Amino acid sequence: MEQKPSESRIDPTVFYVSLVAVLAFVAWGVLFTDNIAVVTGAVLSYVMTNFAWVFILSTLSFLVFMLYLAFSRYGSIRLGRDDEEPEFRTVSWIAMMFSAGMGIGLMFFGVYEPITYLGAPPHGLAEANTKEAAELAMQFTYFHWAFHPWAIYAVVALTIAYFTFRKGTPNLVSSAFRPILGDRVERWPGKTLDILAIFATLFGSCTSLGLGALQMNSGLNFIWGVPQTTTMAIIIIAIVTALFVVSAISGVERGIQWLSNGNMVMAVFLLLFVLLMGPTLYIANIFVASIGDYLFNLIPMSFTTAANGDPEFLSSWTIFYWVWWASWGPFVGTFIARISRGRTIREFTFGVLLVPSLVSFVWFAVFGGAAINLDLFGGANIADAVAESQEAALFSTLEQFPLAAVTSFIAILLVGIFFISGADAASVVMGMLSSRGTLHPKAWNVAMWGTL
Repeated sequence: MEQKPSESRIDPTVFYVSLVAVLAFVAWGVLFTDNIAVVTGAVLSYVMTNFAWVFILSTLSFLVFMLYLAFSRYGSIRLGRDDEEPEFRTVSWIAMMFSAGMGIGLMFFGVYEPITYLGAPPHGLAEANTKEAAELAMQFTYFHWAFHPWAIYAVVALTIAYFTFRKGTPNLVSSAFRPILGDRVERWPGKTLDILAIFATLFGSCTSLGLGALQMNSGLNFIWGVPQTTTMAIIIIAIVTALFVVSAISGVERGIQWLSNGNMVMAVFLLLFVLLMGPTLYIANIFVASIGDYLFNLIPMSFTTAANGDPEFLSSWTIFYWVWWASWGPFVGTFIARISRGRTIREFTFGVLLVPSLVSFVWFAVFGGAAINLDLFGGANIADAVAESQEAALFSTLEQFPLAAVTSFIAILLVGIFFISGADAASVVMGMLSSRGTLHPKAWNVAMWGTL
């Protein structure tokens, strides 16, 4: 189970084929921007129209399967030797898992998604800008960010962790297919799976990183009047890229763990500030009510398709999220597997499903609940600010409280560090996938994928 230094060398087939494919795609995007927008838009539309039901059914199946494992006799199996202790402390494990899985997304959508649903309730189930619309907004936000997405991550992560730490195979997506492919996992069928995992990791994570850069630009504009332009966004990306490459090459044990722990402290501070300075009682009430609505309607929401729901809402939100989380599956799954050594399957399942979901509940209740209250009862017109600029949603809310410049600066730091921790986790994963599954890929390999 312990790898030798020689095992950290790259896999030529996986590395070079992935490199050529990624470079070609990047060149396509840089040189033919309009064409790539048309082609990828058409592909997305095709997937949304013809395969939405597949994502709906499979995502629910992942959740049911993980719950079954947790409560079955398999739950006591340890991801490692029977007497092995967890590699990371539980707090660090949760912090790293959360930073890699959804950090930037929560910062971007924490206000934007609930306030959008307030003005346009999902599937037309309530009248806009009413108390019922507010509860529905929180209910569907929880649906998109809690159990279902983490079930996708959990299935991938548990599979890879089991084969890596229990069976002694390389930490690769392809290793999980050995019972199906046999020795062919070491030839082109297995290598193709790892190449696709690299491709999904790189471009899946770019969505969040792009949103993060735009939000940082918006925050800098709010505090210091920095212009919101494409050039400025590229400058921000370049600076943060240099920072996360330095962090990534320092390894999971130092860079990623330290950043994740520090970010968690700042996130808790910002959350408590808004909770205490904002409409605390309203936040508490909507937190409890919307969790009840979410759990009560979990099964009906899970089976809603274009046949019994609003096709436009499904394609723009629910199915888009399921596709996005699926594209993150190889990356977040491989990373969570990397940091979960020594955990039992039951501990792993409850940790991956319940803890991040609970944090999401609290986060959206505080930020989304505060924004909804300000918009409905405080005359703040948060919805108008969000309609004008999605990236400004969080800062428009913080502006309504004391010390807005200070809290906005903390929010920018949070987005930046979430950017760094998420990107360097992705870089480490791509380094592992292109280096035969080593847990300690070479620094130059990690830096190269991070830059791309």
